[in-house]
Amino acid sequence: MANLKKLYNEKLKAQIQKDLELKNVMQVPHLNKIVVNMGLGEALQNGKLIDAGVEQLRTITGQQPVVTRAKKAISNFKLREGVPIGVRVTLRGNRMYEFFERLVGFALPRVRDFKGLSPKAFDGRGNYTIGLKEQLIFPEIDFDKIEHVKGMNITICTSAETDEAGKVLLKSMGFPVRN
Repeated sequence: MANLKKLYNEKLKAQIQKDLELKNVMQVPHLNKIVVNMGLGEALQNGKLIDAGVEQLRTITGQQPVVTRAKKAISNFKLREGVPIGVRVTLRGNRMYEFFERLVGFALPRVRDFKGLSPKAFDGRGNYTIGLKEQLIFPEIDFDKIEHVKGMNITICTSAETDEAGKVLLKSMGFPVRN
């Protein structure tokens, strides 16, 4: 089902172990989860944006998103505690690998003036976060049904303990990180 998962287990794992000079195959980093988050601050004025965001994330990821709510009130933003302000999906297993394949193979090449992703977006523990400006780069989204162009954050969580190990893992899986 997930071609990338099969490829990782059969070929890439041994290559990554050799590249990182690891003694045990269990030390080889792997993908833990992918979190796709869409912050919808404009939903305070227009409640329909949350429903649209849920529908779009469901279409992109193939999984039902969770509506995130404000943790505390901020009067400057006219924000009350418990008000819906975003949607989030956590992908694991086969869905994670399928989403990763579609992100690398279809979505990222559709970004305007794309020259690769910055190597500075690692968090110090081997995880990588991408900020996308529009959801239209995913081929599943119908351009005519979009009211507002919304961005999203995609965090790729790995078992790597260092940024270098995370970079080796993601690059071996075809992730377009610049040198």
